[in-house]
Amino acid sequence: MSFQKEIPVSSLPFWLQKIVYFEFWPAKVFYIPVLVYLAYLALKSRSATFFTLANPGIFLGGIKGESKSEILYQIPSEFLPRTLIIEEDVEAQMALVNLAKAQISFPLILKPDIGERGKEVEKINNEQELRNYFAAYPGKKIAQEFVQFPIELGVLYYQFPDGSKKGITSIVQKHFLQIKGNGSSKIESLIRSEPRAQLELSYLLKKFETTLQVVLPKDEIVVLEPIGNHCRGTVFLDARHLITPEVEAVFKSISQQISGFDIGRFDLKVSSLEDFKKGKNIRILELNGITSEPGHIYQPQFSLVQAYKALFTHLQLIYQIAKQHQQNGAKFMTWKSFVAAIKQV
Repeated sequence: MSFQKEIPVSSLPFWLQKIVYFEFWPAKVFYIPVLVYLAYLALKSRSATFFTLANPGIFLGGIKGESKSEILYQIPSEFLPRTLIIEEDVEAQMALVNLAKAQISFPLILKPDIGERGKEVEKINNEQELRNYFAAYPGKKIAQEFVQFPIELGVLYYQFPDGSKKGITSIVQKHFLQIKGNGSSKIESLIRSEPRAQLELSYLLKKFETTLQVVLPKDEIVVLEPIGNHCRGTVFLDARHLITPEVEAVFKSISQQISGFDIGRFDLKVSSLEDFKKGKNIRILELNGITSEPGHIYQPQFSLVQAYKALFTHLQLIYQIAKQHQQNGAKFMTWKSFVAAIKQV
């Protein structure tokens, strides 16, 4: 079994859960205290852009516009799935040729080289879906083999420039949005009755439009969304019990090979939790910078107070890392330069 503990289930109707539980709150509401604390740290550092210095080797620290491929190139190959960078001017037919050369077959994952929060990330099952993706999403892309390992984790790691502090502050285990057949209900009915499917119902109904009227056999599972993003219905489970000195040593070794990286989240798949603890059979899908969050806070019914505490601690680490770089001679980006860089994305 992929998960070591049960997913907390609420007895409340889903419309009420979206009010009571902060994991469903609009970002502009939930992040108000976070923005206030960020403003405090900006005043303390005397820079509104101090956070960009936390990862000096990543564009704007990873807040927006960073190239995923430039980061992936620095991750040791033993931890990477088969990956192909597809330049903006490459058409679908040539991409198919290059994928064959790279030994990447269907199904595979396509994602934009620049993007966040799972936007435009899709599992591609055949040639027609690939052509459709190319038609819908121009620009530089990353193709990766679809890693069949059953467990997906997010590991938030940090390290101070002087090496005085380092470690893992969060591990989240992901449970993909799925339905389970009962032998009598159609797929459409099962989708509509799954609470988290309501988060992107129109998208899912279109995605499964050719099979909506199929009765799903008893106990058969259909994964509705194979992309492990919370905003796409994935359940995040607190997996901090997996943090051990051995696991931290693995990510220390990886992180020290990534130039200018100090804090961020590794999204990865692993064959088993036992292998993860040993640093074996790990495939890193991508590495995100300062916009990473301690994802365990999104476990259903997690304490709001503890969530804000974890987020404030995360921001404090970013502040301390940035200040250390400043003390070592680096300069904070001016607000004018920051705005100009954002506009270029």
